[in-house]
Order: sequence, then C-alpha cells, then structure tokens
Amino acid sequence: MATVAVEHTTLGTYSDEQGHYAIRLKEGTYTLVVSSVGFESVRWKVSLHADKQHHFLLKESQVSLHAVEVLGKSKNQQVKEGAFTVNALDVKPLVNSTLNLSEMVNRTTGIKVREEGGVGSDFDLSINGMSGNSVRYFIDGVPLSAKGSGVSLANLPVNLIERVEIYKGVVPASLGADALGGAVNIITNQARKNYLDASYGIGSFHTHRADMNAQWVEPRSGLLIRPTLGVNYSKNDYTMKGVEVWDESQRAYVGANRKRFHDDYLSVLAQMEFGWVDKPWADAMYVSGSYSKVDKDIQTGSIQSKVYGEASRHVDAWNLSARYRKADFLTDGLLVNASLSHTWDHSLTVDSAFRKYDWNGNYIVSSRNEITGNDRSLRHYKRPLTIVRTNFDYALNAHHRFNLNYLLNRTGNRRYDDIDTEFEPSNDVLTKHILGFSYDQSFWDGRMENTFFVKDYINHLQIEQQDLYWVTGSADMPASSTKNNVGYGLGTRFEWRPFWAMKASFEHSVRLPLARELLGNGTTVYPNVRLRPENSYNVNVGMYGTWRMTPGHLLYYELTGFYRDVNDYIHAVISEQEGLMQYNNVSSVDIKGVEGELRYNWREHLQAIINCSYQDSRDKQELLSNGKPSVTYGNKIPNKPWLYGNAELSGTMRNLLHRDSKLQLGYRYQYVHWFYLTWEGYGVLDGKSKIPTQNLHSMFLTYSWQRERYNLSLECNNLFDARVYDNYMLQKPGRAFFCKFRLFLQ
Repeated sequence: MATVAVEHTTLGTYSDEQGHYAIRLKEGTYTLVVSSVGFESVRWKVSLHADKQHHFLLKESQVSLHAVEVLGKSKNQQVKEGAFTVNALDVKPLVNSTLNLSEMVNRTTGIKVREEGGVGSDFDLSINGMSGNSVRYFIDGVPLSAKGSGVSLANLPVNLIERVEIYKGVVPASLGADALGGAVNIITNQARKNYLDASYGIGSFHTHRADMNAQWVEPRSGLLIRPTLGVNYSKNDYTMKGVEVWDESQRAYVGANRKRFHDDYLSVLAQMEFGWVDKPWADAMYVSGSYSKVDKDIQTGSIQSKVYGEASRHVDAWNLSARYRKADFLTDGLLVNASLSHTWDHSLTVDSAFRKYDWNGNYIVSSRNEITGNDRSLRHYKRPLTIVRTNFDYALNAHHRFNLNYLLNRTGNRRYDDIDTEFEPSNDVLTKHILGFSYDQSFWDGRMENTFFVKDYINHLQIEQQDLYWVTGSADMPASSTKNNVGYGLGTRFEWRPFWAMKASFEHSVRLPLARELLGNGTTVYPNVRLRPENSYNVNVGMYGTWRMTPGHLLYYELTGFYRDVNDYIHAVISEQEGLMQYNNVSSVDIKGVEGELRYNWREHLQAIINCSYQDSRDKQELLSNGKPSVTYGNKIPNKPWLYGNAELSGTMRNLLHRDSKLQLGYRYQYVHWFYLTWEGYGVLDGKSKIPTQNLHSMFLTYSWQRERYNLSLECNNLFDARVYDNYMLQKPGRAFFCKFRLFLQ
C-alpha cells in the first residue's frame, strides 16, 4: 500500500494492494506526494480541470536501515503507571487468538474469572478478592449494561476493542462507578480510517463464533459509519465426569461420565453507529442503535446435582444511544464527554415442564416444574434502562486538572407470568445518581502525580412486589425509599527511575445493590429487597519498574499489596436442596493480599509472563443477630480461590513461508489452589466440601500473512483433559480444540 497526499493540505488517501487509488479534488493546481515504507517518495505537480488518471512507479530505497529501539511508552503502559492500581490489557496483539474477552482478562494479574459451565454460562469476575456485582463494567466510560443484560465480556466482539482497563479497589471518579472491588472499562477502536475486520471460529462441543467490525470514513464531510456484528453458538455437549446416575442393577447411585444434553447457547449482537468527526462543533458525535439476543437452555441449577431438561431463558434488548465529545468546549482546556442511552430489555424464562431429569437424560413425571418447584411458568421480566452520563474535564495548566462526572442509571423491573395465575405482577424501579469530582496534580515532568476525589451516591427504590415476603423481606421495607452515601479517596505516584517507582491509593467506596441482587432474575435467584449497600475502605500500595538490560531486552515488574475492610458485604448463599440462590449481607469482611507480575520481552521474538495472586478473605462478624457467637467468625469466605497464578511463553518468527508473514507459537498455564466450597466452620474436617487444586495447560499457534491481512489461529485448551471445576463446583469443559480465521482489510 502507498500513501497519496496533497501537499500543504490534510487531504489524502491510501492505495489498495493492487496500487489503485482515487482522490476527489476541486479544479486547480496541486502537488501530489506518493510514499510507501521501503520506497523513495515521488512528488508530482498536476493541474485539474477534469477527471484524470496518474500512474506512479516507486523505486525501492537504497538507504541502509539500522535497528532503532523506540523507548516511548504505549497508552497501555501509561495507564498502568498512573496513580491507581490498574491492569491495562492491550487487545490488539490478541485479536487473532481464539480467546474471547473474558478469557483474555482472566490471564491478567489479580483477576479470576469463574464460570458456571461452558460457552454462555454465567460468570463471576474477582478483583483482589472482591467479585460478582462488586465489579462494574463499562464500555468507553458508559455502563456495559446499556447494550442489554445478555451482553458480557464473553460475547462482546473482540475485534471491536482496542484495550481494557481494569481498576482494582480504587476507581476514578470519572467513571461514575459505585464499585467496591473495581471496574472494567472497555476502550473501543477509535482509529479514523476505513477497514473491515471479520473472523469466524469453530471449536469443540459444536462451538461457532463469528465477528465483524467495519468502518467507513468520508474525509471531507467527516461522516463515519461503523457496523458491528457478533454471533456465538455452542451446544456445550461436553462430558460431565463422575456425576451421580442411578444403577438399576446395584439399586444405588454411582459415579459415571455423561454428556450435557440440554445446554444450547446462542447470542447475537448487531450494532450500527453513525457519526461525525473533526467538525468545528464536535470532535466526535455518534448516534447508534443496537440489538442483542440470547437464547440459553438451562442444564443445571446452582449445583450440578440439579439437572434440567426443558427449562430455558431468552433475552432480547434494543438500545438507542448518542455520544458527544468536544475539546476546548466554550473555553480553552475544557473537554466535555456526554452520552444518553435507553435500552428496552426483556427476558423470558420458560419453566413449564412437569418433569424431573437425571444425567442419563431420562425423566419421571412430576407434579412441579423444574427450577422453582411450583406451577408451570412463563415468567417475563421487562427492565427498561436509561443511562445519562456527563463528564467535564478542565486542564487549568500542565500541572492541575479538574474533573466533574454525573451518572444517572434508572432501571425498571416489570414482572408478569403468562401461565402462573398465582404470580402477582409488579413494577419496581431502581434509580441511582452518582456524582464524582476529582482534582489531579502533575509535577517534575510527570514523575509525580496526585489525585483527590469525592463521590456522592443516591439510591432510590420503589417496590411493588409482595409475593414470598417471608423470603424476599418485602413486608419489612417501605414501598419507596431513598438513601444517600458519600465516598472519597486519593492516589499518588512517584517515579524515581524508570526501573523503580511507587504508587499508593485509598478509597472509602460504596456499592449500591444491583437489580439482580435486590429483585432476583426470575429463576435461579430469589429477590432480597432488604439488602443494604456495601461499603469498604480500600488501600493499595505497590512498586513497579521497567529495566532495559541491553538493547532489545526488556523486563517489567510489578508488586502490589492490598487491604479491604468491607461492611455489609453482599454474598450469594446457595440452597443445596433447591439449587437456588439469594444474595445476603455479611456484616464485616476483611480482605488482604499481595500480587505480582514479571514480564520479559526480547524484541518481538520472545515473550514470557508470569503472575501470582494471594488473598485472605475472612468473616469478621463475631456475633449473630440473636447475640450468639458466629460459627464462621474468622473463616475464609467460601467458594473463592485464594491462591492462583498464570504463566505464558510465546515466540514469534517473521517471513516464514511467505514474505510479510508472522508465526506465533505459545503455551499458557493456569494454577488454582484448592479452596473450601462452604464455610470452614461447618461439618467435620473429612466431610468438608472442597474444590480441588487445578492445573490447566493450553497451546496456541497463529500464522499471519500479507501484513496480517489473513490470519489463522489454532488452540488446544485443557491440553491434558484435567477435571476442572469453577463457580460452586460446577464442571467446566475438558480438552477442547478451536480454529479461527480472521480477515483484516484497510
């Protein structure tokens, strides 16, 4: 490809692989400059009075080039070296892999993603011991929930994403997050060029993934059109090892291997975005519409001894949104970011079979439905979601900056049932207002940074539902209530040398309960409207640095200690008899730990990464509500890994088989130490439920040619077919193979 530019203007274009190009100019005289890497540039003066064709022949440059080591910091590195403790994941080098975004994030330091099964299963992301809904998700600073409740890290198209920022414990006020554990902010590709990025992958257990992201920009008008499509499908028919089945000859339950038979998953995300860039009235203005859909068979409850054969969940959502960005808004140094979004989200849970299944796929006729054990049900939840975000960022000068952020999140919860006449419809509303203000300082050429912030959280709840009041607590709560909470914090960083720097951050944070926690999900999660907001004192202290040993050799290290003092901790409690869960408050939880990472690069030829996390999460509630001593006082919080790590080794070779080709071969390893499934204080030592130590090995290979226009990836997960458990000891797939082809045109 060559660049064709009009001298002394911003006009220009790129040729295609065959050298064809087109550029639209008014009548007049111009000088065209044609250039390409490795070739001598050509200048040509033309006079235009009508359409003309010009042909250029570029000569190969005879200049000898010597290796130059670029020492500048990438955007990812700048984020990691800020005042907050944050992981910055560069997605662009991983876009050719078969991994989804959830799997990529799971390999970063201090992060543990725990799934309840295969593709499309519910998952739980843990940051420094805080997990689940204590972690908030954003896309370009806007809550990810705006895309619909069916959209998650697992099914978001990877080729849409540039990088992911994972904040631990202390979250910038600019995000507007009521998060205790941290926040995940997904940054999409902001390049202003024409491209098509499409991929298709196929894998074990009848798994298929297709993603497409494209962009067209008209340079003169600034018009931008960006379509996006993501489709995921899997039967998830992997083998469950050692499950209990009835043996008629022995007249007893025995352990056996059986395939999952009712776990199909389909997700679709389609989005069309229009916008204008680089206009006098806006740096960027976008209007978008999206549709998301999830169809999911439900194979098990929260424990795998509960087997379902016909229950299913269906989610669909429509979204309309607008985004606006303008630098030097009204005055120099003022940057405004504003967004408005409304989502029509609808979920339907089908639980109408009077049957009781086993792992053989057989069933007996029952007098109750599968999930709730009640009458037949077609349960609808309509949750309209309105999100308004306004962010003002003012740079007073190079040393002082101010930020003001406002976030409105209003979620409705209309419930009704098409069959169950005893179910009482209701229409609940959960509204959150979050206001954040921060002040940033930068001194000594950016070697020292300080930030100070305060947040105000307002939570308004309107409750109509009164059914199962003895379980949900609705009888004990007013129909309408408003609560206000205040949070605050600071962060600091000082860089003494490139190979030695320190940072520290503190926050008193508040996390308001989500609709899922307060109001349930209609199937496997009971409502609990008595839930109180979580609050926590979070502290992070760390050191990091980059050591350039010799030209081409780079070693990056990071070591962080953290402490969380959590009150009214929201914890999921499982009913083993029913296979259902409900969120409850634990009055006091203490979390402390340490994590570290080493990263070595030898130019682009070799990369090695190793990270490890240790955390100690304990119940600090000494007395129960009745005044009696708590059996679980001092116990580790159950169902949470406390020691885990990752390692990765990969090598890259260029110009193998084809010129401008790249071959990457790598190995990944994950380790998770054993942990208790339930409270340590319950039962006898030999009978305690444990999730055993797990060792997971994977291999991958990616081959790209024609400057990464064509890309082919192969991967084997769980290489040794180990028995792997995850959330609530639900089995994950065994050995699996995946293949993916990606086409990138620009």
